[in-house]
Amino acid sequence: MKASRRYPSSTDVARLAGVSQSAVSRTFNKGKSVSEETSRKVFEAAEQLGYSPNFLPRMLLKHRSDLVAIVVSDSSNPFYAVAVDAFSRALQETGHQVLLASVDGGNALDGILPRLASYRVDAIVSALPVVTQSAAEAFARIRIPIVSFNTPARNQWISSVCSDNAGGAALVADLFVARGARSFGFIGGTPSDYASGERLRGFRERLALHGFDHVETAMGDYLYEDAFQAAAAMAERRKVPDALFCANDLMAFGALDALRRAGLRIPEDVLVAGYDDVPAAAWGSFDLTTVVHGHQAMVAAAIAILHARMADPEPADGVTTTVPVRLAERATTQR
Repeated sequence: MKASRRYPSSTDVARLAGVSQSAVSRTFNKGKSVSEETSRKVFEAAEQLGYSPNFLPRMLLKHRSDLVAIVVSDSSNPFYAVAVDAFSRALQETGHQVLLASVDGGNALDGILPRLASYRVDAIVSALPVVTQSAAEAFARIRIPIVSFNTPARNQWISSVCSDNAGGAALVADLFVARGARSFGFIGGTPSDYASGERLRGFRERLALHGFDHVETAMGDYLYEDAFQAAAAMAERRKVPDALFCANDLMAFGALDALRRAGLRIPEDVLVAGYDDVPAAAWGSFDLTTVVHGHQAMVAAAIAILHARMADPEPADGVTTTVPVRLAERATTQR
């Protein structure tokens, strides 16, 4: 039977470097006093042995792990990939270790609690929302600060960074009307999703101010395939509106492909707009008009809230920050 690998210890490094074990510890802890010569010896010995410090003993001593969980979805939504990359970079720049945890199916944090409760993370960040009040109460019981995007449920331990969902949808409505549309459609995420609901509300309310009181709606579960089917069904029933707003870009891509396959011209026959401004929205095959909320601004706001919450062992009520949006008009609405 093959022997298990033995990792080099700080004692091994100290022996090879000819210094004390405490000197090794001080060298690998930022802010600790150690001479340049000692530091050089320790780092050379560590490199020769392949040593890296084990943060677990320090975690037990400090009751802090410097470990932040980033919760991701198994969804194919490219916005999540962009957000995870931005979260990882921002956290590592501030000296935190990152733990990736994946939600199996769905677009909410609610189902991840059993796994996160078993890790000693200092905080949780995610582009996924906490949807239900029962989930918010369960998260509060584990007393870990959480910052997530577009979260309707909040309490002492849960804060949210929101895109101006209704405001962005209103910009789309104004553009559609200005481009001559007189009938309107909306493909949303899921019936219970907060961001999707706010985008529909803002779209409807602004259209009402323009004198239009009906919006043909369908659900696409934030997926390309489901939105493709929803748009194809509209075309089959001959109920394609003059303008179609999708609650995210991925669904807009599906709708564009379905409408084009049905023989409709974009934008001559149908105006189409999305939300998120993922990188593919600017690709020539889509060239999609979309609402830009700036994932970097949302991540920066989330990290700022997170640091403030982690510094307070008994945080006050959750914080909500709304990030402004703008509209990027491209070929799908340029008549």
